[in-house]
Amino acid sequence: MSDLFDRNEPPAPEVGKPLADRLRPQRLDDVVGQEHLTGADGTLTRVVRSGALGSLVFWGPPGTGKTTVARLLAGETSLAFEQISAIFSGVADLKKVFEAARLRRSQGRQTLLFVDEIHRFNRAQQDSFLPVMEDGTVVLVGATTENPSFELNAALLSRARVLNFHPLESDSLERLLERAESAEGRPLPLDEEARAVLLRMADGDGRAALTLAEEVWRAAGDGEVFDAEALQRVVQRRAPVYDKGQDGHYNLISALHKSVRGSDPDAALYYLARMFDAGEDPLYIGRRLVRMAVEDIGLADPQALAVANAAKDAYDYLGSPEGELALAQACIYLATAPKSNAAYTAFKAAMAAAKEHGSLLPPKHILNAPTKLMKETGYGGGYQYDHDMPEAFSGQDYFPEAMGRRIFYDPPERGFEREIRKRLDFWSKLRRERSGRDE
Repeated sequence: MSDLFDRNEPPAPEVGKPLADRLRPQRLDDVVGQEHLTGADGTLTRVVRSGALGSLVFWGPPGTGKTTVARLLAGETSLAFEQISAIFSGVADLKKVFEAARLRRSQGRQTLLFVDEIHRFNRAQQDSFLPVMEDGTVVLVGATTENPSFELNAALLSRARVLNFHPLESDSLERLLERAESAEGRPLPLDEEARAVLLRMADGDGRAALTLAEEVWRAAGDGEVFDAEALQRVVQRRAPVYDKGQDGHYNLISALHKSVRGSDPDAALYYLARMFDAGEDPLYIGRRLVRMAVEDIGLADPQALAVANAAKDAYDYLGSPEGELALAQACIYLATAPKSNAAYTAFKAAMAAAKEHGSLLPPKHILNAPTKLMKETGYGGGYQYDHDMPEAFSGQDYFPEAMGRRIFYDPPERGFEREIRKRLDFWSKLRRERSGRDE
């Protein structure tokens, strides 16, 4: 009987190791989808070539290679690789890591410290990295899915270079699937349409694409090939990458707002649908539509506020899915409405003036004089009742004397109908041109 522990036997394949982990690139130039960083002339390729690796922050969505690239950097620069996660680590863990890095440095070897989800460390914890970064004890490589400008200390950012990792395009995801098929020694049991659907489900996430592929292989029977409908039944639908409290949320609402402001109803509807699809609170969207009505349309079309408010109330009354149509209708109305931010800018200017000049007394001629003393001191003296004036306009000055006359509200000339027609014609022409190119 052969010995279970016979060293002459070939090593057994690792059991249970996910496909995404088995297919991790072994060299920087094997990384797909980040050619601006790891390609022949990429930023990190140049850094490795120079031999002078500094601290870095990798910013990008999940499944784009941040952890893999950090490991490869350590290997290609002969640095010791140490990895921690901000989710599971505290101050005590950091102290141990720093102490081990100091010991290695005393022995002539520097440490690349990879910190996953670095944005989850609080400000004090982030500050603890500064001394070991400055004295060269560690080369810090932090990974974050959140905007570093908002989530990381300015002091830490000033000592590290931020590199952006992009979501993987379809051709990059296709290359990953081809590698998976080569590693498995069998094709993915999907027809052409289903394969394209799987790539869309991955939503730019390489790890997700490989995980979905594994699920397909597990589910497929002998000789079975899934079409698009069967694929969706087997793997269900992967929700879009969208965190309602973080970057995805702010990026899409910004895109929606700017599309409305730019009078592009098609783009506005697209981003509205993206937010619905991702599970955004429709009442939040409704409140933002109301804001667009007062900020970007204002008195150019006062009815816009009524429409946006009514749509919000309609959703509150109807719920989903019927109420979503009311919000979509309001979105189209706002995008095609004439635009004016005159009221918005006037209000901001008036607020700035109010804060600047403090508690100035209004001119006495517009103040009431309920007592004899007040009348004797000039309150109400010389006031002209506008309704009694020709054309109901007196032309009096209502500003405090010490402040002088100001102009806050400066509306554009009328002609909104011509302007909005011009904008809609522009979008129609652009659509026709694009359609012609596609054909």
